[in-house]
Amino acid sequence: MYYISKKIEIAGAHRLQLDYDSPCTNLHGHNWQVEVFCKAEELDNNGMVVDFSYISQVVKQLDHKCLNDVLDVNPTAENIARWICERVPHCYKVSVQESAGNIAIYEK
Repeated sequence: MYYISKKIEIAGAHRLQLDYDSPCTNLHGHNWQVEVFCKAEELDNNGMVVDFSYISQVVKQLDHKCLNDVLDVNPTAENIARWICERVPHCYKVSVQESAGNIAIYEK
């Protein structure tokens, strides 16, 4: 089995839709730390699991954006992780850190 991971930092704003009072329902931003994990039993014709630049292209769709305008779900760190995982071939796990100590992980 071959494994790769890619770490990317992006900036993005969001406002959460919550059923309780929270300052996070106001528009605010984070410098998000994203790590994408992929695996494959065999490499592609180029000798890769997934091209690192393709992973960057997917994640960069969120960079300097209002995530409410990009995602069709409440843009929590958990939903952001899943959104990325669903768009990267051979991805099995994504970690999204929105601030120090606050990390969400989605794993297939």
